[in-house]
Amino acid sequence: MTDETFWCENAWLDGEVVQSVAVSVSDGRITAIETGAPPVASRLLNGLVIPGLANAHSHAFHRALRSRTQRDRGSFWTWRKLMYQTAGQLTPERYRVLATAVYAEMALAGITAVGEFHYLHHDVGGRRYADPNEMGKALVAAASDAGVRLTLLDTCYLRSGLDGAPLAEGPQQRFGDGTATGWAERVDGLRRDVESEAQVIVGAAIHSVRAVPPSEMGIVAAWADTHDAPLHVHSSEQTAEVDECVAVHNCTPTALLRDNGVLGRRTTAVHATHLTDEDIADMDRTATGVCFCPTTERDLGDGIGPATALLAGRGLFSLGSDSHAVIDLFEEARAVELDERLARRERGIISAATLLDAATAAGQHALGWPDAGALRVGGHADLVAVDTRSIRTAGGGATAENIVFAASAADVTDVIVDGRHVVTEGRHVGLPDVGDALVRAIGCQL
Repeated sequence: MTDETFWCENAWLDGEVVQSVAVSVSDGRITAIETGAPPVASRLLNGLVIPGLANAHSHAFHRALRSRTQRDRGSFWTWRKLMYQTAGQLTPERYRVLATAVYAEMALAGITAVGEFHYLHHDVGGRRYADPNEMGKALVAAASDAGVRLTLLDTCYLRSGLDGAPLAEGPQQRFGDGTATGWAERVDGLRRDVESEAQVIVGAAIHSVRAVPPSEMGIVAAWADTHDAPLHVHSSEQTAEVDECVAVHNCTPTALLRDNGVLGRRTTAVHATHLTDEDIADMDRTATGVCFCPTTERDLGDGIGPATALLAGRGLFSLGSDSHAVIDLFEEARAVELDERLARRERGIISAATLLDAATAAGQHALGWPDAGALRVGGHADLVAVDTRSIRTAGGGATAENIVFAASAADVTDVIVDGRHVVTEGRHVGLPDVGDALVRAIGCQL
């Protein structure tokens, strides 16, 4: 990879906007940052350049559900029925095509790393493919095609509910590995097969307290510890889940995860919407992170999580687009503050700088990329240029407030991932018509 220098009209450096910044790059890393630098004509990045955004929670195939689940009143559970129908139609080939288009849409939105919460492992009826990780490898190939880094959070999914019922007949059979030990053996093979992929991390996930018995949770957590890998888990998303957990185990989902060794610095609890004071204290004490997905939590009517209490803790606070009702990390970021305003009837609770950090550095770290998410020497050369003169941002200036509270994914003009230009002037370099690719891919699914 050749050495390059990118000149930024404005750049977000160490929590401040700095004008006229030259960022030198070699082998995918930032080698120098010069402020007050003259423009470099061949690599001009206008507007405000921020670090790469991180989508810490994604289900790529859920993109096929966009707008379709809005047709009826429904609930989380009716939404899940349509999701299962979609999962039942995917083959490895179709999944790669769909995920490539979805990840390209993310790249256009300024996302340079995605955490894919991957549980669609096997063929129809739960039959294993000749390569038991063929679906996971389809996602690895898709991320490479789209030009983004991937943390493949391979998900353990063993049962259909807290009552211990087996996986239901139909698409849910495709999710299971029988036991956590069986899951770990399969994921060991995946990790070996992709270890040469510099832009891929294989992490672990426990789908939820519904899907993995307490006796099996420790095996997944131990695998993550052994491999120094991220560990994610859906937790406390629905009040029904919390109530059932209390009824069956006499404790909340967070307490159940705590008692089975799942909480900790490498762990991210996704949603964490309905927490008790004791849950919040446990997460703080263990430095367990959280990932809020406000557009999904709104879409499904989940509720508003305790953002300020969790931001005050020691764990990372990251963001994800989850089911991809929209793919826009600026919208996810501002939603955290705006939901707080509605719940508390106050303004200015969480700063734009804090929200921008959640969308960049915290998310990258939660996905296992500690050298990403900030423009600094030695870090990943991820640069995202946001137009500060668009119809949405004009007059607001090159400020964090303008980016977080006014900009949208459509204002991203250029995206550099590990020193490679993936998006130029609002167009994806490798997939010029992402909209058409999505139409064709989704048309195959529903």
